[in-house]
Amino acid sequence: QVQLVESGGGLVQAGGSLRLSCAASGSIFSTNAMGWYRQAPGKQRELVARITNGGITNYADSVQGRFIISRDNAKTAVYLQINSLKPEDTAVYYCAGLSSSWGTYSPILWGQGTQVTVSS
Repeated sequence: QVQLVESGGGLVQAGGSLRLSCAASGSIFSTNAMGWYRQAPGKQRELVARITNGGITNYADSVQGRFIISRDNAKTAVYLQINSLKPEDTAVYYCAGLSSSWGTYSPILWGQGTQVTVSS
């Protein structure tokens, strides 16, 4: 059974940092791109960062320069380093396994989410 399990969320002051982790089990990690999404209260879930199995990364404009996505293929884990946190970064953060077709990526597997709360 393929699973994604996130950890590392918490309450942090504005300007602080967090590192989110996602442990992946099953075959999805070795063949798929992975992504981090977030969903704030009353808002749609949005892609924050994506990394292919070859290590190519993409970021949402709102987090470019502050967030860093990485993956450890040996540990089948993907990470999101979040720096210079802002109150508007408050959301539930989800790890996702992605399928790709003709350059378009779509989530096919979700973790349970981890809450990040940023106080001003």
